[in-house]
Order: sequence, then structure tokens, then C-alpha cells
Amino acid sequence: MQEIRIEHLAFSIGGRQILKDISLILGGHEFVGLIGPNGCGKSTLLKHLYRVNPIQSGQIFMDNVPMKEINLKNAAQKIAVMGQFNRMDFDFTVLDIALMGRTPYKKSFEDDTEEDYNMAREALERVGMWQARERSFNTLSGGEQQRGLLARALVQEPEYLILDEPTNHLDIKYQLELLKIVKGLGVGIVAALHDMNLAAAFCDRICVLKDGVIQKMGTPAEVVTVDTLRTVYGVESSVEVDEHHIPFVRYRVEPRAYGQLHVENSIHRGASIDGDSSVSAGVSIQSASANVVAHRESL
Repeated sequence: MQEIRIEHLAFSIGGRQILKDISLILGGHEFVGLIGPNGCGKSTLLKHLYRVNPIQSGQIFMDNVPMKEINLKNAAQKIAVMGQFNRMDFDFTVLDIALMGRTPYKKSFEDDTEEDYNMAREALERVGMWQARERSFNTLSGGEQQRGLLARALVQEPEYLILDEPTNHLDIKYQLELLKIVKGLGVGIVAALHDMNLAAAFCDRICVLKDGVIQKMGTPAEVVTVDTLRTVYGVESSVEVDEHHIPFVRYRVEPRAYGQLHVENSIHRGASIDGDSSVSAGVSIQSASANVVAHRESL
């Protein structure tokens, strides 16, 4: 069976335990979202899957084979990664970045083929970056870099795609387009997400982490609840569930006066609710939510 299986994974650094007895099965054809407050262990868990962090305690299996027994080249053919930090040390073009997706399939110093270039072009066109193919990757905006890295992942043809905050820096349009492309790949997806409404709209299952422990795991309708948001994030909310069993969150704050402005009782937003986020007084962020609703109706 095609799956990644995590058994009793624990990880500490600097005397602090980041992950605590994590056990989780990630199906080979499902989209699993990891959500939780900043510092809860999402990125640390993902780094174990793409082998940046060593396994200190517990085990990880890929298709019933222990991860530590899979050589790096074979692992790279199976797993593609889009991380948070994308700065390159060398001046690669966008096309160069896309072609790197073929690296796990090549011998040392083997040239790219016409087929490789065709795959790169198709991927860059799919993410709207073909016209920027000759630009330096390091001159791109954060959102453009994310789209370039998604093209690289598409060229890699992985069985699993790991995404660490993939919608950071993206405009709402490209958030939706990126996740729509990812959802349609037909591979196993594991993504750390901050936007609860995007997670609910696109994920098959959601895993909630807090303080390195899995708090809840299930379908969006099972996980995205008023109680979960209160317990995990310490926020008050209301949650509506549509006819497709997809929940939609509205966050609530107490009204307070800021000079001539007032915070609305109900903030309609699809934005993140982690510790770094903030709410501007008197602003109702409705555009993101409207786009998510429109996309949910098209699923």
C-alpha cells in the first residue's frame, strides 16, 4: 500500500521537546493538512519526512520500507518538497529551477534532454511562470518563487509532495490556483497550512498539532469546530458547514474603539490565526473568504 506511516516519533532540540509521540498515517492519494499555532511542531514534523531532521526516537516508513533504508536518490524520486525559505546561493534562472526537478533521475553531469525541457515548459506554463523563465530566481517576489518551486515539483513527478506553508506571500488568486493544482496531482500531499478556511476547502483530512502533540485528526468537518479553535488557538468563532460538509470559519473579537474606528463583532476572513497575525481596526477582510467560498462551490 502506498502510504507514509509515522510511529511514535519524538524529537528534541536544545533540551526542548518539539514532537511528542507522533503516530500518523499519510495516504498515498490524499491531501493531509497540518495546522496549529506557531511553534507547535508542523515544520519539524515535515523536515523528518524529507530527511533534514534525523530520527531520534520512533520510526517512519514509506510504502512499508523504513525511511532510513531508502537511499537519498530514490527518496528524491518519490518525495518533492516546497519549503519556507527559497533563497538560492547561485544565480539560477526560473527555467533552471524547474529543470532541477529531473535531477533525481540523472547520473552525474548528465545533460538535460529535449523531454526534460518540454516537461519544464509544461510545468512553468501550468503555474503561470513561462514568461519569466529567463529571470533570475532570486529577483522574483516570494509568490513568484513559490510558483517556480511548484513547477520544479511538477517536473519531479513525485509520489508525495510536502508543502511547508505553500501559500505564504501569495495573492489570494494564486493561493487558490496553487492549491487547486496540488489537489489535482493525484499524489500524496502533506502541507503545513495557516489558513483554516483554505485547509477546510482543500484537505481530505486535517491534523491539529499543539505543543508537539496531535490534538485532533479527521475530516475538515470533524476537526474545524468552535471547540477546536477555542482549545488550540484560544479564539472565539462561529463555524458554518455547507452542503458539501466543508466548514467555514468566522472569527470573533470584542468590539473596542480605536479613535473613530471600531473593530467589527464578526471578522469575515480566510487569513491565518497564528501568533504572528494581526487584525486592523475597523477592517472586515471579506475578499479572501469570498474567493474560498467560490472555489468550494466549484469542487
